[in-house]
Amino acid sequence: MELSEMSTIEGRNPVFEALCADLPVEKIYISNRAGGSQITKIIDQAKKKGVPFKTVAPDKIDELAKTESNQGVVAICSAVSYASLEDILNRAEEKGEPPFVIIADEITDPHNLGAIIRTANAVGAHGVIIPKNRSAGVNSVVFKTSAGAAAHTPVARVNNLAQTMETLKKRGLWITGADMAGEQEMCDADLRGAIAIVVGSEGKGIMKKVKDNCDFLVRIPMVGEINSLNASVAAAVLMYEALRQRRMK
Repeated sequence: MELSEMSTIEGRNPVFEALCADLPVEKIYISNRAGGSQITKIIDQAKKKGVPFKTVAPDKIDELAKTESNQGVVAICSAVSYASLEDILNRAEEKGEPPFVIIADEITDPHNLGAIIRTANAVGAHGVIIPKNRSAGVNSVVFKTSAGAAAHTPVARVNNLAQTMETLKKRGLWITGADMAGEQEMCDADLRGAIAIVVGSEGKGIMKKVKDNCDFLVRIPMVGEINSLNASVAAAVLMYEALRQRRMK
């Protein structure tokens, strides 16, 4: 398994979720001005997991943190492993569910990637796939933006998205891409079975080689003056349409 470059996890909920998920947290720093029930939960969980923690001045937190929204809590971590494609498919099999996978094509903004992972977790997707190049990795900003979801939803980083899509097809998944010129609206498409949803970057959309490997393209209906959505918002809309369909009897 490949290792991420993440060295810190910041924010109260992300740190708590990291502890719950048994991520390799080495030490936790808590501002002496931070308090409340969530801080108490972090301390209790750290004690339970045997993770050392220390109360420090706010300046020390600012020195360690890589984001401004650390909420007075920073966890120092060893490198975290990315999942493999098999990990994601096995997760679906263990749950007895048809695979539901999100492919993020060249999402370079870590805030967008974190938001996509957060929604993927909320809808019960079995994992997220990102390309090794021209994409944000799972760093402290992604982890913070995901609100801790990155501790629970597997993220696989692959060398070649097109080849990975072919592998998914051989494993029985249909690949649908989000595209403004899609041949059908998302509500008219069948998103109920084993499926991977591809979302492209906000500026370029899905890259041509990746788009050509999709089985079909869907569009999100737009009735206002603006004809595009933020990448993470578009991903969320599609994921929830898939969830709606998958829950229909």
